Amino acid sequence: MTRDNQNLATPPAEIVPLNDPDSGLSGVIVLHSTKLGPAAGGCRFWPYASDREATVDALRLAEGMSYKNALAGLPFGGGKAVIKHPNGKIDRPTLFRAFGRAVAQLGGRYITAEDVGTSVQDMQYVAETTKFVAGLPARQGMPGGDPSPWTALGTFRAMEVAVARHMGTGLNNLTVAVQGLGNVGYALCSLLHRSGARLIVAEPRSEIAARAATEFDAEIMSSRALLEAKADVFAPCALGGILDSASVMRLRAKVVCGAANNQLATPEQGLELAARDILYAPDYVVNAGGIINVAAEYFQWSEEAVQARVERIGSTLSAVLEHAREAGMAPNQAADSLARGIIDKQNRLSVAA
Repeated sequence: MTRDNQNLATPPAEIVPLNDPDSGLSGVIVLHSTKLGPAAGGCRFWPYASDREATVDALRLAEGMSYKNALAGLPFGGGKAVIKHPNGKIDRPTLFRAFGRAVAQLGGRYITAEDVGTSVQDMQYVAETTKFVAGLPARQGMPGGDPSPWTALGTFRAMEVAVARHMGTGLNNLTVAVQGLGNVGYALCSLLHRSGARLIVAEPRSEIAARAATEFDAEIMSSRALLEAKADVFAPCALGGILDSASVMRLRAKVVCGAANNQLATPEQGLELAARDILYAPDYVVNAGGIINVAAEYFQWSEEAVQARVERIGSTLSAVLEHAREAGMAPNQAADSLARGIIDKQNRLSVAA
């Protein structure tokens, strides 16, 4: 196991470097597991400082996708692609066509889709050079396109369950602090606003923050101040690693439930949150709506099937939290344990309808 793999519970099945100087493509595809099916996970396009930083991110994200797909009951293993955003001007069509060729060379062992920094249009470029891609424009009556609304809905359903279990209440009149107003974060705010929740938001793009303040009557704070905001729920919806030991100690919310991947800097933060009686809803359970939509598009399931599976995310979280209670584990430990059991034994998690 390499040094970069040491924080993973299980090593990846395959690491594929991406390097095409003519297009500017540089990064890595990680296939963490293919036991349940082809490794599936989106393509992240981000200005990583180094190759090592990109690889470490891909390794953690791919492992999370294995667990996410397992607990969501999908016929997918886990994988992830990360591409380093080049300095200066880029030719996106050329770059993503080159990425598609790299995906095609894997012969179906990896299925890609959108992630942070990529779009439906980017996936259309990818689709010009490989068939192993989802997140393409939806056809009439069929799943497809931007999966963000489904991710937001699943996060909302999970938050309802987390708040009910830990606080004995609904979301009406609770205060939710949402970090990050990308497609998912903004859609989540809309659902929360309609439910009667009060919103505090942190978003570096001032025009988006201002729109949320107007549309949702949201209070605006900096990301740093948001951790200490007087809120009932903290919803990380930006990049990962936000919860380290220092931020856990500053957090005032009683529930953490958001759409960002890899919210815990290390697994130990799950124990630290539990020690402070803060309920952590494991991120890859909560944010599975997007990959459910991707699976439905790829396997040509109906939109009704997507709706039903996303609505079950709350029940899946409830099963994870119940296992954590019975086993005396932190929720992140319980989720990891259940997911690894599914992958190793190829069983399904039993959840309430």
